Amino acid sequence: MGAGGIVIPPARYFEQLQILLKKHDILLVCDEVVTAFGRTGSMFGSTTMQLQPDLLVCAKALSSAYIPISALMISSRVYEAVELQSGELGLFGLTMTYSGHPVASAVALETLRIYEELHIVDHVQQISPIFLSGLMDLQSHPLVKEVRGIGLLAGVELEPSYGSECARIAEEEGVIVRAIGDTIAFCPPLIISELEIKELLKRFTKALNRL
Repeated sequence: MGAGGIVIPPARYFEQLQILLKKHDILLVCDEVVTAFGRTGSMFGSTTMQLQPDLLVCAKALSSAYIPISALMISSRVYEAVELQSGELGLFGLTMTYSGHPVASAVALETLRIYEELHIVDHVQQISPIFLSGLMDLQSHPLVKEVRGIGLLAGVELEPSYGSECARIAEEEGVIVRAIGDTIAFCPPLIISELEIKELLKRFTKALNRL
């Protein structure tokens, strides 16, 4: 969960959830606007969490945020239901005004090509342990309550009422972060280097020490 404060589910949570959903014939919809295309160390967060979604929503990294685009991926189970109803209506019943916009689609295709060319997923897998372990080291700081994360997505939860001030001071130190309540959210570029991670950690630590 990104906007909720970078919340990582406990072990076996999703495993048990999927059993429950199947038991009651409930569809699983995964919002991967933040997690899709390498962020968690797999191409999709669903893969990282061993999920089998019926619908998957993605955006942002689909075009590396260069142009607005989003996509809805659907399982064969959902597609067949839409196709059946569409046959009765005489048109495909899942479309929007800007569906398949040629410019946005071209940018998305080029973005995906570059991800493959740069081996982005492999890079995230290699670099994220350095990123996460560096943040975990901050748990010894008196103002840090908890550090949680996966891949290149992490949250540092501070003692109450320090979040917004920490984000402001971090920006003065040259690090742009997002305060979600008392949690400082990190979502660095997927191409970040080990040297840049060390610089990020150094500057954020300076910000913490200024609080």
